[in-house]
Amino acid sequence: MIYIETSRLNLRDWEERDVEPFCRLNADEQVMTYFPKTLTPDETISFYHAIQSEFEACGFGLYAVETKQNKEFIGLIGFHKATFEADFTPCIEIGWRLKKEAWGQGFATEGAAACLQYGFNELGFSEVYSFTAEVNKPSQNVMNKIGMSYLNTFDHPKVEPNSPLRKHVLYHAKPYSIRL
Repeated sequence: MIYIETSRLNLRDWEERDVEPFCRLNADEQVMTYFPKTLTPDETISFYHAIQSEFEACGFGLYAVETKQNKEFIGLIGFHKATFEADFTPCIEIGWRLKKEAWGQGFATEGAAACLQYGFNELGFSEVYSFTAEVNKPSQNVMNKIGMSYLNTFDHPKVEPNSPLRKHVLYHAKPYSIRL
């Protein structure tokens, strides 16, 4: 099922054919630069099952993203219920992860903006958060481009205290703030 359609992308249900490219995506050191580590195939398959479970439990999740031009899987964009210990959780988080061949083409911005609109208009969200390592300027650029507002920084409790990725930025959106 396609949940969200843009001029160039389909955000859809996951399919078995997505598992292999998803494993490659999560094993790519460049893609995972702003994450604590790359994922093994077994970790990616567990992540894939967790995504499926969240869809079943919540009716939303991290959507598989494909280009309309050639139906190629390029990554994920979507929602997740963040439940780690923080003053803004539990919350609905929007996130994205695209293969490096898809970078620099506006796909993350296009997909995330449409996803926010879907979350507010179809799923009835009253607010959505996004966060990333403070050093992750590309994701912060997407957050700004789609109309999210910077709130503050925080130390992510699931990242090692001495890691350069521990300090995170927190962004927020309400229905009236999104841009397409």
